Amino acid sequence: MSQNEDPVLTVARLLRTYLRVVKDDGSLADVQVSQEWCDRELLKGCDGQVTVGAERNEERRLSFDGDLRCRFSYVNVNVWCVDKPELDVVGRNMCGKICADVCRVIREKRNKPNTVEIDYSGVGENSETHKAHHMAAISDPTITDSGWTELTSSEYEKIWYSDDDRFSRSVLENEKHAYMLFCFKTDADEDVLKQMVLKFEGYGLAPAGNGVTVMVWHFESSTWQNAAYGTDESDEVVMVILTSNLPNYVNDDGFVYLLVKTTNPSDGATPAVLYCDYVEVVFTVNGITHADVASFRDATEVRVKPFIWRTEFTIKTWLFENVPTI
Repeated sequence: MSQNEDPVLTVARLLRTYLRVVKDDGSLADVQVSQEWCDRELLKGCDGQVTVGAERNEERRLSFDGDLRCRFSYVNVNVWCVDKPELDVVGRNMCGKICADVCRVIREKRNKPNTVEIDYSGVGENSETHKAHHMAAISDPTITDSGWTELTSSEYEKIWYSDDDRFSRSVLENEKHAYMLFCFKTDADEDVLKQMVLKFEGYGLAPAGNGVTVMVWHFESSTWQNAAYGTDESDEVVMVILTSNLPNYVNDDGFVYLLVKTTNPSDGATPAVLYCDYVEVVFTVNGITHADVASFRDATEVRVKPFIWRTEFTIKTWLFENVPTI
């Protein structure tokens, strides 16, 4: 049964996915997003911490009979930083940078806070949440097939962005297809998932005809399902859209698997080649559909050493429900 996600979890995921804080030296700051409260030990190993917690909820009837309702949830978002002279980190400045990006993310995503896009940007061989593999085979391999080979770090870089710098897998063996396997972690409970859109950008070439076939792994039946097809000989976006029975496509750890292959195989004389430029999964959860910054204030703690630079935001969220009378 589908459930609504806690607004705290939705806002935390939104910030964890989209926060991009640039330090004075041009590098990305390491900002950890978690639920309340400040963790001094965690602050020792990162540039800043953002914590998310519940403040209060309000209910409002939008119809005379009370069937249509709106729940307003107020979420506390706190930004925490400390001075780190040994790393040239000024707590006050870092706190300001993180606060500015918190505002940016909430404002930009205010009309779809429950939807996030996950791609391979910045991913390498050491990732625990994203994986990509390739192989050649006659028939569709399973997600645990021993023939899969993971991309190297330099090969991962080719699928970071939609920029025409593609990863390719060529197969010359007769009757074999070129395959790629993509694994994403959804970071959401399967029972709150509302929709998933899996997108592959690339193309396939083969002597019997060009094109790619894209499928998603169905854990209940242990088969590849919901096939979508591309037919171009240049980059095109092929999508698999899932709107029902989503728990069947996500395992207990939150992973979803996408298979892509050249629709036709090699004939032994001419190779089948699969080109991948970019891959992503877009998932939406049931719950809040709007969010915005309601207020923020300075809450720096100067009675301790080192000072804890802190700014507290109140994020207002909206959840619309139809609650019929029984």
